[in-house]
Amino acid sequence: QVQLVESGGGLVQAGGSLRLSCAASGRTSSGYRMAWFRQAPGKGREFVASIGLSTGTTYYTDSVKGRFTISRDNTENLVYLQMNSLKPEDTANYYCAGRYRDSADYVHWGRGTQVTVSS
Repeated sequence: QVQLVESGGGLVQAGGSLRLSCAASGRTSSGYRMAWFRQAPGKGREFVASIGLSTGTTYYTDSVKGRFTISRDNTENLVYLQMNSLKPEDTANYYCAGRYRDSADYVHWGRGTQVTVSS
């Protein structure tokens, strides 16, 4: 089993930056992929970015391209989401998620960390 714990959320003004961290413990075997999702009040969960722990291949949703960067530190089993030029519409609860290579769905989830961007 894999446990994921997020940290780094908070309140920031529009245009500011935050860095989220996700610590993974357990069996993150070769091919494990980790991602960030977010959910704003009254809205569904939205994919933000993902990264392969072995390959480093990244994907982003269009609305964060050029502003957010996902990265990993395999020695510490950490995944980061650097968020720059934050906008009020980025306000949401951000969740870390993980899946194995042969799984279509993300099966491991953290409890989330709140990000609030004030205008």
